[in-house]
Amino acid sequence: MKTYNKLVRDKIPQIIQASGKHCSFRVLNEAEYEKALKEKIQEELNEFLEAGDQQEQLEELADLLEVIYSFAHSKGVGREDMERIRERKKEERGGFYERLWLMNVCDDT
Repeated sequence: MKTYNKLVRDKIPQIIQASGKHCSFRVLNEAEYEKALKEKIQEELNEFLEAGDQQEQLEELADLLEVIYSFAHSKGVGREDMERIRERKKEERGGFYERLWLMNVCDDT
Protein backbone atom coordinates (compact mmCIF):
# COMPACT_ATOMS: atom_id res chain seq x y z
CA MET A 1 0.00 0.00 0.00
CA LYS A 2 1.28 3.47 -0.91
CA THR A 3 0.13 6.53 1.07
CA TYR A 4 -0.39 9.84 -0.72
CA ASN A 5 -2.40 12.19 1.53
CA LYS A 6 -2.78 14.87 -1.13
CA LEU A 7 -5.43 16.60 -3.19
CA VAL A 8 -6.10 14.82 -6.49
CA ARG A 9 -8.24 15.49 -9.54
CA ASP A 10 -11.92 14.51 -9.30
CA LYS A 11 -11.71 11.41 -11.52
CA ILE A 12 -8.63 9.86 -9.89
CA PRO A 13 -10.58 7.48 -7.59
CA GLN A 14 -12.53 6.09 -10.59
CA ILE A 15 -9.33 5.76 -12.62
CA ILE A 16 -7.65 3.85 -9.79
CA GLN A 17 -10.67 1.57 -9.34
CA ALA A 18 -10.90 0.96 -13.11
CA SER A 19 -7.29 -0.27 -12.99
CA GLY A 20 -8.34 -2.98 -10.53
CA LYS A 21 -6.87 -1.30 -7.47
CA HIS A 22 -8.60 -0.02 -4.36
CA CYS A 23 -8.21 3.40 -2.78
CA SER A 24 -9.60 5.34 0.10
CA PHE A 25 -10.41 9.04 0.03
CA ARG A 26 -12.46 11.63 1.86
CA VAL A 27 -13.99 14.98 1.03
CA LEU A 28 -12.17 17.92 2.59
CA ASN A 29 -13.93 20.66 4.49
CA GLU A 30 -13.54 24.23 3.21
CA ALA A 31 -10.52 25.13 5.35
CA GLU A 32 -8.74 21.87 4.48
CA TYR A 33 -9.59 22.36 0.80
CA GLU A 34 -8.14 25.88 0.71
CA LYS A 35 -4.94 24.68 2.39
CA ALA A 36 -4.71 21.68 0.03
CA LEU A 37 -5.23 23.89 -3.04
CA LYS A 38 -2.43 26.20 -1.93
CA GLU A 39 -0.15 23.18 -1.46
CA LYS A 40 -1.23 21.87 -4.87
CA ILE A 41 -0.37 25.20 -6.51
CA GLN A 42 3.14 24.90 -5.07
CA GLU A 43 3.39 21.24 -6.17
CA GLU A 44 2.33 22.05 -9.72
CA LEU A 45 4.63 25.09 -9.85
CA ASN A 46 7.56 22.91 -8.78
CA GLU A 47 6.65 20.33 -11.45
CA PHE A 48 6.55 23.12 -14.06
CA LEU A 49 9.95 24.42 -12.95
CA GLU A 50 11.41 20.90 -13.20
CA ALA A 51 9.76 20.09 -16.54
CA GLY A 52 12.16 19.26 -19.36
CA ASP A 53 10.81 19.84 -22.83
CA GLN A 54 8.23 22.29 -24.09
CA GLN A 55 5.37 19.76 -24.14
CA GLU A 56 5.99 18.80 -20.52
CA GLN A 57 6.15 22.48 -19.55
CA LEU A 58 2.82 23.15 -21.27
CA GLU A 59 1.22 20.13 -19.55
CA GLU A 60 2.39 21.41 -16.17
CA LEU A 61 1.13 24.92 -16.95
CA ALA A 62 -2.27 23.41 -17.76
CA ASP A 63 -2.24 21.61 -14.40
CA LEU A 64 -1.31 24.84 -12.66
CA LEU A 65 -4.17 26.67 -14.40
CA GLU A 66 -6.62 23.98 -13.33
CA VAL A 67 -5.63 24.39 -9.68
CA ILE A 68 -5.83 28.19 -9.97
CA TYR A 69 -9.31 27.96 -11.51
CA SER A 70 -10.35 25.54 -8.76
CA PHE A 71 -9.11 27.92 -6.09
CA ALA A 72 -10.98 30.83 -7.69
CA HIS A 73 -14.12 28.67 -7.96
CA SER A 74 -13.87 27.87 -4.25
CA LYS A 75 -14.06 31.63 -3.65
CA GLY A 76 -17.10 32.04 -5.91
CA VAL A 77 -15.10 33.42 -8.85
CA GLY A 78 -15.46 31.81 -12.29
CA ARG A 79 -12.96 31.58 -15.14
CA GLU A 80 -14.55 34.51 -16.93
CA ASP A 81 -14.22 36.68 -13.84
CA MET A 82 -10.59 35.61 -13.42
CA GLU A 83 -9.97 36.50 -17.05
CA ARG A 84 -11.54 39.94 -16.51
CA ILE A 85 -9.29 40.51 -13.49
CA ARG A 86 -6.25 39.40 -15.51
CA GLU A 87 -7.22 41.67 -18.42
CA ARG A 88 -7.78 44.66 -16.12
CA LYS A 89 -4.37 44.18 -14.53
CA LYS A 90 -2.78 43.79 -17.96
CA GLU A 91 -4.43 47.01 -19.17
CA GLU A 92 -3.28 48.89 -16.05
CA ARG A 93 0.25 47.52 -15.73
CA GLY A 94 0.96 45.61 -18.94
CA GLY A 95 1.85 42.00 -19.55
CA PHE A 96 5.22 40.28 -19.57
CA TYR A 97 5.65 40.05 -23.34
CA GLU A 98 8.35 42.69 -23.77
CA ARG A 99 10.82 40.77 -21.56
CA LEU A 100 11.63 43.81 -19.42
CA TRP A 101 14.11 43.14 -16.59
CA LEU A 102 14.07 45.98 -14.01
CA MET A 103 17.59 46.47 -12.69
CA ASN A 104 17.21 49.42 -10.33
CA VAL A 105 15.25 52.54 -9.44
CA CYS A 106 16.81 55.77 -8.17
CA ASP A 107 14.99 58.19 -5.92
CA ASP A 108 16.10 61.58 -7.23
CA THR A 109 14.27 63.60 -4.59
